[in-house]
Amino acid sequence: MPLTCSRRTTVAIGAAGLFVVAAGAAGFARSERQQNEAVARAMTGGDPTRAPALVRRYGCAGCHAIPGIPGGDGQVGASLADLRSRVYIAGVATNAPDNLVQWIVTPQTFSPRTAMPATGITESEARDIAAYLYAQ
Repeated sequence: MPLTCSRRTTVAIGAAGLFVVAAGAAGFARSERQQNEAVARAMTGGDPTRAPALVRRYGCAGCHAIPGIPGGDGQVGASLADLRSRVYIAGVATNAPDNLVQWIVTPQTFSPRTAMPATGITESEARDIAAYLYAQ
């Protein structure tokens, strides 16, 4: 199967070569995901692997679209995709780990009229959810 590397160069690689390329890409994706998770853990002090169960328990996906969460397609609140690249959280707080954790626990602290409810999420649980969101 030909693989075009540029406009002028075509390289023929077989199935084994495609497997190596695919494995390398998968390894890169896994490595990048692991790196993102490590950075998110360091930033928040949370464990992103605990977040999916918490998101389901507290019903976050009922309002928010959340990548990687089955059924995470809510349309009431903002999408939480690519949260780490945003400047603000909910348009009112600088996007920093402590602000995100506090927003998750008590959003009314930042915006008294916000539609986001105080859900009863603990600070520790919020750190796990923040780590998940920053790792995506």
